[in-house]
Amino acid sequence: MTEFHVSAPRRQRSVLTGIAVLVALAILLTLGTWQVERLQWKEKLLADITERREAPPASLADVEAIAAKGEDVDYRHITVSGEYVNSKERHFFATWRGQTGFYVYTPLQLADGRYLFVNRGFVPYDNKEPEMRMQGQLTDRQTVTGLARAKLPGKPSWVVPDNDVAKNIFYWKDLDVMASSVELDGKQVVPFFVDADDTPNPKGMPIGGVTDVDLPNNHLQYAFTWYGLAATLVIIVLVARFRKRGPAQ
Repeated sequence: MTEFHVSAPRRQRSVLTGIAVLVALAILLTLGTWQVERLQWKEKLLADITERREAPPASLADVEAIAAKGEDVDYRHITVSGEYVNSKERHFFATWRGQTGFYVYTPLQLADGRYLFVNRGFVPYDNKEPEMRMQGQLTDRQTVTGLARAKLPGKPSWVVPDNDVAKNIFYWKDLDVMASSVELDGKQVVPFFVDADDTPNPKGMPIGGVTDVDLPNNHLQYAFTWYGLAATLVIIVLVARFRKRGPAQ
């Protein structure tokens, strides 16, 4: 009778320990599998982006048709023509090749009267104001080739500062506010941006071709980590059970 009362709590602890181990193992395997799925998704995304970038430049109408179907326009090679409205440029705080400054977003007025915000490229901090780079303030009709960039649905993160509209300093690309802050009707603004390519501007400013397409892809490493922890857990359990049983007599 005494032996029953002593062994029952032990069996109960053993069962609870076994359940905990199985739950932990299931979580680790699930996380590893999720990272494998994310790896497949990221590899497809990177392949799609490469294909879009290397394709011949599409017209604005073609890219708008793609957007109208609900497909992603990000990084699609595009060419557009119009006249820059230099008096309404917006400045996005950025670091490029270790130098602090701004990306210059200028509305390009299209033949149909609408506007398309073009990221013309980088200017150093001291060249933020247009009068410091007047040679690069292009006039007359221009043709711009670059990459379409999707409109952000909202602020990327709470750690990103709020845009300082009064000082014309944007910390995230709020297309609606960029437009309204220069008194442009949102209905007359194309709902995505274009990052200009590296075609040289007079006196080298703005410096085009600043699009960052280096998307991190660490999912394989993460998958190995989770699966490795699962394997380690199994080994620990097996070693513990072997030691508990002791050497065969």
